[in-house]
Formats: sequence, C-alpha cells, structure tokens
Amino acid sequence: MTVDQKRALIEPEFSQISVKRQCELIELNRSSWYQLKTIQSHSERIDQNLTLKRQIDELYTARPFFGSRQMRDTLRRKGMRINRKRVQRLMRLMGLVSVAPKPGTSKRGIGHKIYPYLLRKLAVARPNQVWCTDITYIRLAQGFVYLVAVMDWHSRKVLSWELSATMDESFCLSALERAFRLFGKPEIFNTDQGAQFTSKAFTGLLIAQGVKISMDGKGRWADNVFVERLWRSLKYEEIYLKEYSSRSLHGKNISFLF
Repeated sequence: MTVDQKRALIEPEFSQISVKRQCELIELNRSSWYQLKTIQSHSERIDQNLTLKRQIDELYTARPFFGSRQMRDTLRRKGMRINRKRVQRLMRLMGLVSVAPKPGTSKRGIGHKIYPYLLRKLAVARPNQVWCTDITYIRLAQGFVYLVAVMDWHSRKVLSWELSATMDESFCLSALERAFRLFGKPEIFNTDQGAQFTSKAFTGLLIAQGVKISMDGKGRWADNVFVERLWRSLKYEEIYLKEYSSRSLHGKNISFLF
C-alpha cells in the first residue's frame, strides 16, 4: 500500500481512535499525514485569496475611494470572514490605493524627482499634444497580472500597452518605447507619482526625446481621469464578463483587449 493510499484511510473526525493511533495501526509516519494537511491548507488559502482579490478588484473599480476599512466591511456584509490586515496585504499586492486624499497616497521612489502638473487649464486640441499612462490590475482565472497603457489625451486612443506579473519599471518602459516607435512623440507626457514613472530610466527616456514631463498631484486621480475611465470601461465591459485563462495566445487570452 502506498503512502497516499494510507493517507486516504485516516479519518481525523473519528473520535474513538486518535490520528496518532490510526497512523500506528496502518504503519504510516504521522508527520507525512500532517504534511499533507499543511499542503491542503496552503492550497485552500491560495484559492481563498484569488476569490478575495476578485471581489476587491470589482469593489475598487466601482468605488476607488474605498480604503481597507470600507473594503473589509463590505466584504463582511457579503458573508466573507476577513480582517483589515488581510485586506491591506491583498490591496498592496494588487497595487490598489484609495484615491481619497490622505498622507502617503502616492508611493514615490526614494530620491526620485517629482515634476509639476502642467495640464491645468490647458486646451488639448490635437493628437500628440498630450499623452498619459497608468497601471491597473487585471485578474485571470488562476492569478493576476498588471497592465500599463499609454493613451493620447485628445483622441483617447490607446497607443501601446504591456502586461507584467510584477510592478517594476521595465514593462512601463517597453510600452513607452513602443508608443514612440509607432506614433512619434508628444509635447507633454502625464503620469502619476508612482515609482515606475518617476524612475530615472522612465523620466530619462522622456527627457531624451525632448518631452515635457507632467505629474498628477498627490491623491488627485482626476488629474489622469481619461485613463481611469479606460480602466473602468475595460473591466466592466470586458474583464468581468469573460474568464481569461492566461496572458498567452492560446484559448481565451487578453492580448486583444485594445
């Protein structure tokens, strides 16, 4: 009899014989039984986290002003057992921050230069006058990825986009370089104050192209409202209606979103 077959014989709910004694009777090392329970518990927690991430993603898209407390309370009303610390950890992992003004809303990179917002009262009248960019969380059937898009403010056209499993600067740079290759360059490029966009590599590429850099004020999501509207439309009209299985080009995929 294999170890797996012996494990299947253990009945932890059987009160008359302890798990220890059951293992002795079938000559099963007790540690192997507890190892299996640990693996099962870890797998269940991963599944629970994916379910919670989906719920948090939908709530955040509908109510981006929700912080961890409001998110926790809403999830509890839906019947989920969750505390604030777990909500905070999942929101950090997903890169979600409440747009409500408060200290530390924008996660700046240490030593990164912050540029002023240049678009206030500016009449955007032609393509390639102003471009903007942002990052959002995209859920998949078995996980999640991050999506960055570069958009033209005048036409609302998505000029380029990239996917990544992590929120580093490399996929943001790739999207920007592709937009330059395909559409030239803008006069002004607007971003938030996230570390990916304030990095020397990202701002250096803009400066090398002679592009003026504009950055949103802290907690002012409306400064980049057109990208925020894009994310809302994308999620409600596409992501939430379909179950995307992966980033790749087989089966249902997310390579044709734009």
